[in-house]
Amino acid sequence: MRTAILGAGKMGVWFAKFCKEKGDNVILASRNAEKLAKLGAELGVETADFTQAVEAADRVMLCVSISSLEEVVKKIAPHVREGQAVMDICSIKEFPVKIMHENIIRGLVLGTHPLFGPGSKGVQNKTYILTPTNPKEAAYAEEFQKWLSKEGAHVYVMSPEKHDQLISVVLGLPHFLGLAACETLLEQPDFLETKQVAGTTYRMLFTLAEATALETPDLFANLQTKLPKIRQIEEQFIMKAQEWLDLIKQQDSGAIADRMRQLKQKLEKSDADFEKSYEVMYKMLESTEKE
Repeated sequence: MRTAILGAGKMGVWFAKFCKEKGDNVILASRNAEKLAKLGAELGVETADFTQAVEAADRVMLCVSISSLEEVVKKIAPHVREGQAVMDICSIKEFPVKIMHENIIRGLVLGTHPLFGPGSKGVQNKTYILTPTNPKEAAYAEEFQKWLSKEGAHVYVMSPEKHDQLISVVLGLPHFLGLAACETLLEQPDFLETKQVAGTTYRMLFTLAEATALETPDLFANLQTKLPKIRQIEEQFIMKAQEWLDLIKQQDSGAIADRMRQLKQKLEKSDADFEKSYEVMYKMLESTEKE
């Protein structure tokens, strides 16, 4: 298998290493010729420009930023062969899948999202989402899923729309909370002292705040502007925060305690429902494996 990795950022380098370790002949491509030559020598892989890499490969992995994706897709589209697989790894799916479908006529498009960073050692116990949109893509996704599952990944197949709905909660909302919390914490006059006396709850909050503040700005901006349902979710959070603040302003300890008890009951029910659904899914997987 000859795999073209388009993009020599952190994730592009990660996939180049991973695919090479799994026996692929890797062709790494980047617009930065000097950086590309250096990486090619370090990793022991072929290097080429985008179009050359696509023409020489069996499959193509787009490891470029969301902002660069459309430009790169339009550049390589005329060079994609009939049936050649082209996959992106963007954190959102509706937008990149739409761009690939509009421009790549002969190839087979598959949206993918590895939910881990470049510090990961392999895909063991890591989550990977695939988003096929038609039978041909679904068939390819099934084969790719089998390969990833053998490597120990937890693979989920869903539509791009479902993916973005889930990611709005999984990534979009935490990023939103983290940045707002980070600015709030940094503006406290005793911020440095708070870190000295911090307990578990505060450390968890600060970890989220710091992690999101140090995230790639391009990623945050695209998550917030291209996830279709993110605004409603964040507006819901602000509404809930205001409701809690109103109770606090009223100094109504009883109402606060009652609301917390109701929240605990909802959480316990949610956990119970999740365990039941997980058991059903596990039994279905067991049954499929036996067949």
